Amino acid sequence: MITKRVVAVAAAALALAACASNPPRPVKSQFEDIPVAKGMGYQNGESMAIETPTVQAAREVYRGRLELDSLASATRATLEANGWRHLNTTKTSQHGINQVYEKQGTSLQVLLWEGWMGWFTYAEYTTARILQSPSSPAASGSSR
Repeated sequence: MITKRVVAVAAAALALAACASNPPRPVKSQFEDIPVAKGMGYQNGESMAIETPTVQAAREVYRGRLELDSLASATRATLEANGWRHLNTTKTSQHGINQVYEKQGTSLQVLLWEGWMGWFTYAEYTTARILQSPSSPAASGSSR
């Protein structure tokens, strides 16, 4: 009986030590100039990124326990501080908050909504960036 108790205490101590030694991971983003609110965790299974030599595109989804309107205000303030120009915001009870931004010819759509029963708040960032202009076959070919 004492052995089981010692094993249980040792297992609990190891679990707590592991939690204490693993600091929270920084918020992941494909793009350095797209900040994400603190308290929002990257959802790997819901997110995707595509990169070619000419285009970089991403749909990044985050989840946290933040109040929706506060998250919307913080998102707008931090994006504008990073040079994004706010174009439009719509809010509906069915789809949450949709914010649209523009920066140097790149558009960014941010969707914010509350999950089932309002337990979690979600943020989805969708954007695509042209890395370099594709070369035109007509421009690179020689005329005969």
